[in-house]
This record gives sequence, structure tokens and C-alpha cells, in this order.
Amino acid sequence: MKITVIGCGRWGSFIAYYLDRIGNEVKIGARPDDSAALQFAEERCNGTITMPDRVEFVFDLKAAIKDAEIVVFSVPSQNLRGLLGEIKEEMQGKGIILCMKGLEIETGKRLTEVVSDVLPDNRCAVWVGPGHPQEFADGKPNCMVIDSADSEYRKLLVDSFTGDLIRFYYGDDLVGNEVGAATKNVIGIAAGLLDGLGLPSLKGALMARGTREIARLIEAMGGKALSAYGLCHLGDYEATVFSKFSHNRHFGEAFARGESYTLLAEGAYTVKALMNLKAELGVELPICTAVYDIVHGGADPKETLDGLFARTIKTEFE
Repeated sequence: MKITVIGCGRWGSFIAYYLDRIGNEVKIGARPDDSAALQFAEERCNGTITMPDRVEFVFDLKAAIKDAEIVVFSVPSQNLRGLLGEIKEEMQGKGIILCMKGLEIETGKRLTEVVSDVLPDNRCAVWVGPGHPQEFADGKPNCMVIDSADSEYRKLLVDSFTGDLIRFYYGDDLVGNEVGAATKNVIGIAAGLLDGLGLPSLKGALMARGTREIARLIEAMGGKALSAYGLCHLGDYEATVFSKFSHNRHFGEAFARGESYTLLAEGAYTVKALMNLKAELGVELPICTAVYDIVHGGADPKETLDGLFARTIKTEFE
């Protein structure tokens, strides 16, 4: 297949590398002023991925997608709507894959809903699940999920993309897989806060209660609660809650220590959207609320954690 990947950060770079590796004709689309992409194109290595010469960098987004059958997006979630609007005409008739995780802050919409707003006739899928480019590049395999409202498109992608590094599963709950993938980044920040406070032993409780919390949210949004326990969320916790490569965990740890962290941590944006959904749906999100209060409300991390412990005692699965 002819595939263009837009976004060549660490994840987009791996996606391009992987799709080329399994036999597709791949291009990377970037803006002409993207200095990191320009350097990557010249050196063919970004410190993690060494890109084969046959993968072309095109520094014109419209030209990059002109001949593509499928366009993969790996960009910051809050930029998606604006980007799609820029290339709307060129995107007609092309399949879309979102290799990105988040919720739109202003609307609380899932990213496939953002796509539907701008490109209602395009087939769209999400690619979610555990793994870091650094580990994939080192030959360490993992399992992931592709989901779509279009069952034929989902089957095409899973059957075409399964390879030696990734075993894909067919998703059967688009709402759950999107929400689970987006919210695991918020739990990742919470894990980092625990690390920063010197309380990593609480991560077991965080994983158990965090998954239960997100299961309630998914169900309130019309998805299947069980999806929170799958690869989109709980299955991605090792890569998010523990890994040295997790941006969200690093962000939380730095925040608790009063240090700056400049790399993208999507959970810091997603948690804003979650507070809007919490009010709209009337669902209880104590961990996510604590992360929001700390990161955006100026709350003291230790005092906020103590507040979670002071909540009314209840049965575990009430």
C-alpha cells in the first residue's frame, strides 16, 4: 500500500519505519520549516530510528499525501482538527489511521469524532496499545489493537499490518479503545507524581483503581467497561506507569519535584477534557481529578494524595 505518515516524532518515525519494514511504500510528510524533520531527513537517524533511504521525506503536506491510499497521523491531539482543515481537499477518499492518543479539550470529543466532523466520508481507524519506539527498534515485540467503526477497514489493516514486531488484535469497541488509550496518559502522570513523591509502591493500587475509574468513564460514554482492562489501557500500563521512556510518567515525576519538563505529555491536555466530561456525564473520577488539581490547579501533590486516602471507605468493586 502507498502510505504517508504525517508527524515524525518518536512514534510517527517508528510507524513509518515499521510500515516500510513490512512491505509498504511509505512517505513522511512534514512542514518545510520543521527543523527536526529536516535534520532527520538529512541524517536518516533521529537517535532511535534509522530510516531506510527508500522512505522519502516530503516537506509539503499536500504533496506528501497526493498519491497515498492511507494517511497516518501522529501529531499532538489538539492540533488534529486544524491540520485536517488545511488538507481537507487532498484527503478526500483516503483512509485515515490515528496513531495518537487524546481527547479534544474544547469539545471533549474523541479524535475519530474530530475526523468525522471535518472528513465525514473518510474511513478512519485508531492504532493503540503498548510499546515504545526504543524497544521496537531494539527488536522487542509487542501486541497492539486496531479499531474502526468500519469493520472491513479494520480487518484490512489488522491483516495487512501484523508482522514480526507487532501482533495486532481486532478492536470491537471504538469508544472504549479511544478513551482507554487517551486516559492511560493521565494515569501515567499520576504514576510519575508517585515517583516524584518517593511512593512507587502505590503504583499497584493506582493501576487497580485507575483501571476501575476509567472503566466507569468508558461505560458512561457508551463503550464497554471491559475495554479498560485490555491493551488500550491496562495493557499499556507497563509502558506508561513504569517505563523510563514514558513522557507522561517523566512529566509527573518532574512536576512533583518542582522541575521543568519540556517534552510532550498528552495526559496534561487530556485531563482538561476529562474534567469537562466528568461534569457532563456525572461520573466519578477521583484520580483524574487529583491529577488535574495538581497540574492545572496548583494543588500540593502530597496534600492531594492524602485527600484521596481520606475519601469515604467503600467496598473495592462498589
